[in-house]
Amino acid sequence: MPADVSAVIVAGGSGTRFGNPDGKQLMEVAGRPLMSWCLEAFDRAPSVGVIVVVCPVERTERVRSLAVEPFGFTTPVVFAPAGETRQDSTRAGLHATPDSMRYVAVHDGARPLISAETIECAVAALRDDPALDGAVCGQPSVDTLKVVEDGMVVQTPDRARFWTVQTPQVFTADALRRAYEVADEQGFAGTDDSSLVERAGGRVRVVEAPRDNLKVTLPEDLVPIEAMLRARG
Repeated sequence: MPADVSAVIVAGGSGTRFGNPDGKQLMEVAGRPLMSWCLEAFDRAPSVGVIVVVCPVERTERVRSLAVEPFGFTTPVVFAPAGETRQDSTRAGLHATPDSMRYVAVHDGARPLISAETIECAVAALRDDPALDGAVCGQPSVDTLKVVEDGMVVQTPDRARFWTVQTPQVFTADALRRAYEVADEQGFAGTDDSSLVERAGGRVRVVEAPRDNLKVTLPEDLVPIEAMLRARG
C-alpha cells in the first residue's frame, strides 16, 4: 500500500478557555502534550506519507520541541501557518501538501483518541471506490433531534437520517483543492471540509467510527479523555 496520504493536523486554537498560552493542543494530557497523541496515530498509519501540522507561526518551535521531537516519529512532519479561521488553516495545510500525495486526511489536533486503524478504514473506503471524492468518520445519531425557532420546537425529524461527523475527513487531493477554489470564488464558509467538497459536487461517504473519538472543546472534556487515554496504556 503506497504512503500517499497527507495528514493535515489543524491545531490553530488559542486555548483561551484552558488558560494555556501555548494553546490547548500543548496541554499535558495523560503525561504528554494533547496533540502528540493524534500525531502518533497518524505516524503509525501505513498510508500516511507526510504529516502537516497547522499552527500559529509563533508557536511552531514550541510544537516541534514539545509535541514532535520527543516522540521519534518516523513519518516526515512539516509545518504550515494557521489562518484566522479553521477553513483558512486547512487551506494552508493543503498548500503545504506535496504534489506526490494523492489523498489528504484533515484531522482536529484536539482529537487525541483517534487510532491508526480508524484512519486506515477511512482511507480504504476512499481507495476502494473510484467514484468517491471523500470519506468522513462519524456515527449514526443516537439522540432525538429538534428543529427549534425562537426557542420553540417546530419539528422532530427522523433521526435515522442523521449522522454526527468527526475527523479525520479524507479526500482526494484534487477534489479538496477544487472544493477550496469553488469556496473562495463564491465566498462560502463551511462548517467542515466535507461541506466544501459536497458544495463543489463531490461524492462523500460516511464511515462509521468509534464513538470515543472525542474532541477537547471545553475544559470539562479533559476528564473523560484523559481517563480513556490512560486506560489504553
